[in-house]
Amino acid sequence: MSAVLILSTAPTREEATRIAEVLVAEKLAACVQFSAIDSWYRWEGKVEQAAEIRLHIKTTEALADRVEQRIAALHSYAVPELIRVAVSGGGAPYLDWVEAATAQD
Repeated sequence: MSAVLILSTAPTREEATRIAEVLVAEKLAACVQFSAIDSWYRWEGKVEQAAEIRLHIKTTEALADRVEQRIAALHSYAVPELIRVAVSGGGAPYLDWVEAATAQD
């Protein structure tokens, strides 16, 4: 099993909650954590700043494409952040849990 961490952001806690609930309920993610952040970025030629919610989504490589597609469908941003980070190691019991929690019936 190869675990991955998908990073994304949402404009509000409510949207982050909705995304997290759907991903976990549909067994696309074992866990979604989020916290408030301040973002600085360039958009349409201007430097922008916004308060956002950072999402850390734990899933498997086999499900990563589906997770990204689901986030894009649920998201209010025209271009949601979707960054996939391969997990090169970690606690075996935790990684086993990620796999079990996302096992598709």
